[in-house]
Amino acid sequence: MEPAAGTGFALRIERAIAAPPEQVFDAFTRAETLGRWFGPSEAYSSDVLECDARNGGRWSLDMRHTGGNVHRVGGEYRAVEPPKRVVFTMAWPDRPELGHSLVTVTLSATATGTLLVLVQEQLPDAASRDAHHGGWSGSLPRLAVLLESTPNPSEA
Repeated sequence: MEPAAGTGFALRIERAIAAPPEQVFDAFTRAETLGRWFGPSEAYSSDVLECDARNGGRWSLDMRHTGGNVHRVGGEYRAVEPPKRVVFTMAWPDRPELGHSLVTVTLSATATGTLLVLVQEQLPDAASRDAHHGGWSGSLPRLAVLLESTPNPSEA
C-alpha cells in the first residue's frame, strides 16, 4: 500500500520478521505484548494504558525515558483484520506538533516469517514525518528481537 495522495506527509517502512503473522499482529493488538517493544530505543519502556483492539476501540500508552521524561501516545483502531492488517490513528497529547496521523500495518506470510509494511500518513510536515520515522526505526527492531527470541511473547 502506497501512501495516499493529498493526505500530507507520509512514510513507509518494510521489515522482515522471523515470526508468523499471527504473532506480529498480536504485538500490535495485545497490551501484554505492545508494551514490551513500543518505544524508539532501549532507553524507553512503555506502560500500556488502553488496548481495545476492535474497530472503534482505543489504545494509549506512556513511553517512559530512563531520564524521567514521559510521553503519552494513543488513538483509535480503525480496522482490525487478524492476522493481516491493523489500521489505527496516532496522536501525541503533549506533542501536538507531531500531528494526528493514520497508521496502516499490513502483514504477509513469507517463507521465513512475516513481511511487515507500515505506512503512516496525514503527518503535518516533514519534521513530524522524520520524527515518526526515527521512532519506528527504533521500535520495529525491538519488536523483531522480541518476537524472534520468544516463541510466543504474549504468553511469556
